[in-house]
Amino acid sequence: MFRKRFYYVFKIQYLGYRFHGWQKQPQVKTLQLMIERTLKFILEGQQFKILAAGRTDAMVSANESAFELFLENEPITDFKAFLELFNHNLPQDIRAIDMQEVNEDFNIINSSKTKEYLYLFTEGQKNHPFCASLISTILDALDIKLMQEGAQLFQGEYFFRSYIYKPSENGTYTRVIDVCEIVENTIYTASYFPETSYLLRVKGTGFGRNQIRLMMGALIKLGRGEISLDYIRQSLLPESTEVMDYIAPASGLILNRIEFD
Repeated sequence: MFRKRFYYVFKIQYLGYRFHGWQKQPQVKTLQLMIERTLKFILEGQQFKILAAGRTDAMVSANESAFELFLENEPITDFKAFLELFNHNLPQDIRAIDMQEVNEDFNIINSSKTKEYLYLFTEGQKNHPFCASLISTILDALDIKLMQEGAQLFQGEYFFRSYIYKPSENGTYTRVIDVCEIVENTIYTASYFPETSYLLRVKGTGFGRNQIRLMMGALIKLGRGEISLDYIRQSLLPESTEVMDYIAPASGLILNRIEFD
């Protein structure tokens, strides 16, 4: 029997604090598990599969992420009603914000896309416990101005092998970062947030495993005075053999925006 397939891209938001990342794994709660469970319920036996634009680590959140839905036989005709039904049944820390139909040539993994990540952090103080799910608390005093200079060193085309967790021998590590800066956080606020917090903003077309957190880890070490600006410069050269030994905590990382070209 001939089966017709339909293709949809969903934009979603989620608080990653209680999830073990995107990918479905035995015995743990993941985003893929909860989304597939919800779709299975509302699609009532209709065959489907989903594919994410990228995998996020445990405890990482997203203001805007995306996945593709491959649906067999029957199309979705009322997008507004479907989004309402989807959100009604999703857990409260996941929300679908948009959906659109695409054709069979679209590939959510290989299609050109730009991602913007934010890493929220504070320094030199203990924060309200409610901050734990979104802001990384660095208890040491940090030289923010020096860290701002360090962040600029990552902007451009460089060799990022030292900033990829367990890199392979044949990976592609020359990558372009369009924006890398540390600024005061005015994007995410709450009454229990500290008076001053900061964010690392990184924007580019592709990132390796734990790359943003390893970059942030190097900047924290820079702010503590443990490494120098020249150390970061040297670590971005093709001949660098440095292995970054500090991965910044996951809970400060947010996938803020994803754009398909």
